[in-house]
Amino acid sequence: MIKVDNLSKSYGSVTAVAGVSFEISDGEVFGLLGPNGAGKTTIIKMLTTLTKPDGGRCSIDGIDVAADPLEVKRLIGVVPQENNLDRELTAYENLYIYSMFHNVENRADKIDEALKIVGLWERRDSLAHHFSGGMQRRLLLARALLPGPKVLFLDEPSIGLDPQIRRQMWDVIRKTRIEGRTVVLTTHYIEEAEALCGRVGILSKGKLVVLDTPAQLKACVGEYIAEFIDPNGKLIQHICKTREEAHEIAKNLADGVTVRKTNLEDVFIKLTGERIE
Repeated sequence: MIKVDNLSKSYGSVTAVAGVSFEISDGEVFGLLGPNGAGKTTIIKMLTTLTKPDGGRCSIDGIDVAADPLEVKRLIGVVPQENNLDRELTAYENLYIYSMFHNVENRADKIDEALKIVGLWERRDSLAHHFSGGMQRRLLLARALLPGPKVLFLDEPSIGLDPQIRRQMWDVIRKTRIEGRTVVLTTHYIEEAEALCGRVGILSKGKLVVLDTPAQLKACVGEYIAEFIDPNGKLIQHICKTREEAHEIAKNLADGVTVRKTNLEDVFIKLTGERIE
């Protein structure tokens, strides 16, 4: 469905994306994970026709994004990182205007359907500025779903949301996945990538460091970690292949050692020496 081949983009002397390549299958939920400034949003902007690459090529459903942006726009829906709703309009009015711009047929039915998917149908006549941050993010998702896109791009879909509301947003994203569309999301939330994505590409400083399923990424560094704070306040971690190995290390170390399963941040730190923040 999506093919990215040696994609690159610079802004002056700053390289935002440096020769990134990957492919995404039809119906897959694919995540780009990394800290702020890793290149995630720049890749999304190139895939959604908002920014032209300096080098390389990207295509969606066989259509070259740079060569035929209008045709690509007919295939995609985008939930941007920034909130660009019209806050002085109701939920329904926001979606109605968007549906006019995109020539959506059977607008009233499609709007009702989108509002029901994101759980906002009963608030369709409420002004957007009366919505909480989580409700506004869900309204952005409803708007992106209106044209019935084959591919849905979510740029930091739960940014700024508290953990409980974030998980509600994940449930809504899972519903859209059930409909069979391809979903591409960027995130710096470890648990979001693990909860939603079939495969994850880890980015650092504009480069794709590694790409695999969350389970395989964690297995490549070790399944368990024994960690503790030393007398100088430094976090000491021992990555182990098995729980038994981690507990054996814990027995031979100071009190206060914690044994836990690895997560994708542990993978990121192991591969790049940095933390995802």
